[in-house]
Amino acid sequence: MGKGPATMKTIAGTMSVILLSSLMSIIKIQNKGAKLGTMSPMDQVLWRTHLLEASLMGFTLFLGFIIDRMHHYLIKLIGLRSSVGSSNEEVERLQKEKTQLQEKDEKASKEIKLLKEEISTLSEKLKKMKSDSEEKDKMIDTAAAHVASLQKQSADLLLEYDRLLEDNQNLQNQALGYKG
Repeated sequence: MGKGPATMKTIAGTMSVILLSSLMSIIKIQNKGAKLGTMSPMDQVLWRTHLLEASLMGFTLFLGFIIDRMHHYLIKLIGLRSSVGSSNEEVERLQKEKTQLQEKDEKASKEIKLLKEEISTLSEKLKKMKSDSEEKDKMIDTAAAHVASLQKQSADLLLEYDRLLEDNQNLQNQALGYKG
C-alpha cells in the first residue's frame, strides 16, 4: 500500500547487506583462527558477537518475509471476501429474478390454459353454429322448393279456375240460350 513495500524492500536490502557483512566477518575470524590454530579471546568475543548479530538479522529478515507474505495473503483474503460478498448479493439478486420469472411463467401458463379453454369453447360454438347454419340452409332449400311447388300449384289452380270460369260462362250462355 503506497510507499510501504518500497520502504520494506529498502530495509530488507540494508539488513541483508549487514547480514552478509556479519557472515563475512565470521568467516574471516574462523579463517584467521584456522591459520593460527587457535582463536584469541578477543576473536572469540567478536566471533560470538557477529554470530549473534547474524542470527538476529536472519531471524528478523525471516520474520519480515513472513509478515510480508501474511500481509499479501490477508489483502488477497479481504479481496476474495468482498468479491464473495458481492457474489452472494449477485446470487440473491439472481434468485429473486428467478422467482419473479417463475411467477411470470406460472401466470403465462395459466393465461395460456385459459386461452386454450376459450379457444376450445369457441371452436365448439363455431361447429354448432355451422351445423345450425347447414340445417337452416337445408330448411331454406326445402322451403324454397315447397314455395316453388306451391307457386306451380297456384298457377295450375289459377289456370284451372280460369278454365272453370270460362266453362261457367259458356254454360251460362248456353243456359240463357235455352231459355230464350
